[in-house]
Amino acid sequence: MKIAITGGTGFVGTRLIEKLKNEGHSIILLTRNAEKARRSFSDLEIIPYKITESGDWQKAISGCDAVINLAGEPIAERWTPEYKKAILESRQLGTQNVVEAIGKANPKPQVLISASAIGYYGTSETATFDETSVSGNDFLSEVCQKWEQEAEKVKQYGVRLVIPRIGIVLGNGGALGKMLPVFKLFAGGPIGTGRQWFSWIHREDLVNFIIEALKRPEIAGTYNLTAPNPVKMSEFTKILGEVLSRPSWLPVPGIALEVLLGEGSKVVLEGQQVLPKATQNTGFKYQYPDLKSALKEIIT
Repeated sequence: MKIAITGGTGFVGTRLIEKLKNEGHSIILLTRNAEKARRSFSDLEIIPYKITESGDWQKAISGCDAVINLAGEPIAERWTPEYKKAILESRQLGTQNVVEAIGKANPKPQVLISASAIGYYGTSETATFDETSVSGNDFLSEVCQKWEQEAEKVKQYGVRLVIPRIGIVLGNGGALGKMLPVFKLFAGGPIGTGRQWFSWIHREDLVNFIIEALKRPEIAGTYNLTAPNPVKMSEFTKILGEVLSRPSWLPVPGIALEVLLGEGSKVVLEGQQVLPKATQNTGFKYQYPDLKSALKEIIT
């Protein structure tokens, strides 16, 4: 296939491109940072673009078989009013512009895979969420709703839409990369109360589902991209400590995270239990359904 990808230089995108290239697909990378992209992918067609603006870059969508939209400002930063605006606009306007490009394309792609996040559901220590659950009402929920609403507009062009609501992605880097140095210094432990849910997915499983969704026309709609076995934060840090052969008893107070991330700490301090019912109903097979096997593969 010929596939256009936004957000391809991120933690998920780099691995996805690697696997797609290995399968022989042709990739067009739409990027805000062409220099960084060329360092990572010197053999790809790289097209610079401004995520929140229409432009000549949109012509690159014509003739593509698929578009994968992963772009958006990172969430794990301090949420100043300006940064919250950037979080929203990079997703809402970015997706709007991708859909606009698909509308102009001739011929049009057959499928748009447009990322969202489990932040859609809001946070809870007690509720369980699946793909049929209603949205929450906090900032991230609103971002995800507006993000998905823009993606939904692609259906008017007869294009198949897949929305993966992505959990906390574990792999060599990302969220786990920030935790490992602390644990290796014998200073790791539960973050906040430890009672909050941690709905995670191994990066390989996420990438494999996206590739499967490209190829299987019956996969359409919204899918939770989390492992089928979410854990409480206290269990996550306990298993991480076991895999690293390090203690995991020293709690990281919530206030420390709030100082670092401000309102952005809410994602980690409150959490949610998300189950991938629709994902499993497609017959998708997880390589890493449980946390211990996932962490062992990443760390050892």
